[in-house]
Amino acid sequence: QVQLVESGGGLVQAGGSLRLSCAASGRTFSPYALGWFRQASGKEREVVSAVSQNGRMTYYADSVKGRFTISRDNAKNTMYLQMNSLKPEDTAVYYCGAGSSVAALRGNNFGSWGQGTQVTVSS
Repeated sequence: QVQLVESGGGLVQAGGSLRLSCAASGRTFSPYALGWFRQASGKEREVVSAVSQNGRMTYYADSVKGRFTISRDNAKNTMYLQMNSLKPEDTAVYYCGAGSSVAALRGNNFGSWGQGTQVTVSS
């Protein structure tokens, strides 16, 4: 399994931006679709975004569409989530994960995931 490590979380005011990164180690992640999900305290896990192996297909939850952008650099074994116009309801622990396809990730079928990075948006 590919090992994933998230970074880039932090505290930001509403309307601000953050960029999360997800680095892979152990093996290349180019064969995998990748995605981000988040979990806020007391709430169910929500799949936020996903990207296909070649980066051409993407998925965004309605809650983040138009504000978040997912991208990947297979040469660097790194994936990114650019988060703009952040809202207090975006506060959560964000996890990156890998799976077989964007469709699988949309269905919350992650084969592996990292330890998460906290994102806190103050009002």
